[in-house]
Amino acid sequence: MESSSARGNASEGNRLGYARSASMDSAVHPSLPARSSSLLSRRSSRQDSRGSISLSREMGDSILNSMRHSLRSADQSLGDVDSSVLAQLIESGDRVLAPEGDVDEESENTSEQHKVGPLPDYSMMQNSGKIVAAPVSSMEPKDTIAHVPVSSSVKVEPYKLSLRLDYAAYLIHLGIFGFFGVFTRYGLQKLFGPDCLALTSDQSPLYPDLPSNMLGSFLMGWFGIIFKADIRHISDHLIVGISTGYMGSLTTFSGWNQKMVALSSKGHWVYAVAGVVLGMFIVNESITVGVETGERLRSLILKYVREKSSIGKKCDWEHWRVDTRTKQFVLQSVMMILMSSIWVLSIVLAVVKVRSLADGAVLWLGCSVAPPGVWLRWYLARLNGQGIGKQRSLKWLPIGTLAANVLAAGIMAALAVTSKAVHTERSATILSGIQLGFLGCLSTVSTFVAEVYTMRRSGQIARAFTYAASTFLLSFVLGTLVYSVPVWVKHYG
Repeated sequence: MESSSARGNASEGNRLGYARSASMDSAVHPSLPARSSSLLSRRSSRQDSRGSISLSREMGDSILNSMRHSLRSADQSLGDVDSSVLAQLIESGDRVLAPEGDVDEESENTSEQHKVGPLPDYSMMQNSGKIVAAPVSSMEPKDTIAHVPVSSSVKVEPYKLSLRLDYAAYLIHLGIFGFFGVFTRYGLQKLFGPDCLALTSDQSPLYPDLPSNMLGSFLMGWFGIIFKADIRHISDHLIVGISTGYMGSLTTFSGWNQKMVALSSKGHWVYAVAGVVLGMFIVNESITVGVETGERLRSLILKYVREKSSIGKKCDWEHWRVDTRTKQFVLQSVMMILMSSIWVLSIVLAVVKVRSLADGAVLWLGCSVAPPGVWLRWYLARLNGQGIGKQRSLKWLPIGTLAANVLAAGIMAALAVTSKAVHTERSATILSGIQLGFLGCLSTVSTFVAEVYTMRRSGQIARAFTYAASTFLLSFVLGTLVYSVPVWVKHYG
């Protein structure tokens, strides 16, 4: 009787609270009743279209944050989450994008949902066998690397860039790290290729881009899963630049697929199948090792930080956080100058070296066309988790990543057969540069294997196999139709 009475009192208190809140709102804003219906209807129409996507992205970040804490707890929590969330992981556009014309004056000044920027991280907590999302701010002080809160009674909100500047900042970071990814991939091709260590070649299942795909998958385990929230605490743009820009450009799916298609066109079907199966196994193991070693490394760093704190030494890394107007202005200016310098230098060197057909022509031409490839993949990543058709079926399938890889594989095959048809040294150099830069950055293995890995960790083995098989099957069939059939018909050498 007492508990039911208490519940009745609580319900009555809630009703009185809601009534009091409504009366206060109408008193403070006399014009609210007249304008609220139209304003709320406009906002609800926009929020309904983005609500499920934003929620999925928040849950995706929460899964990654849970994995960062421990692999055992990650397995437990991932198993309870619907796999449609898994399509939002890693590179699914950690941001909310809104068309410029979709923002009215009132909501533009008061709402943060129109910002182009990553959503806040969320941690996962077990509650009665169900997963409950809770803001990281309530848990992070216990296990976030050297994030010592500033002792102040007033909490200062971090400075946020405007819509256009925020969008430009993402593009700049993606472009710069895309350059670094192309440089690294090209260097690994030369190091492990026939001219140096001779461990990879075009005529074996160990294709030339295998070392870069291995390294990128390993680093994705570190920076895309384990250290993601820690880096995001410093800068939202930085984590997108590292994961989407660098690791996405360091790895390439289109180059991998084209080498297997080329082997099959010569009748080496066993090598082609072995290259797909062996390559998939290697990159899967690479990201697994990356997650395990990253987890261990992070625990050692946390232990070191706690030991320093226990002897009275501060480990305050808050000054590294880009959260003020001055820091944002300085960082974006430096990054803009750096990207412009690298891009102009790459274009100039590409023109000079392509004309003379000198060494390095493919590299610098590839760097010249790399940023558009990264930006297009970043844009396609927004399709992840949105499903297919009006019914939005297959929401668990990362449509954006799948589209980027298959599209790049098709264009790669078209350029390869064009190179054989034209058969001149200059045309081969130009087409190879486009394949290295634009198509290499448009397709990605690191994000692809991270999505497969996370599906497997969640217990969705069938979906992981379906996604991986669909990616390889669509890309290989398209490559065969575009490249192998003309080679067989025209008898290209």
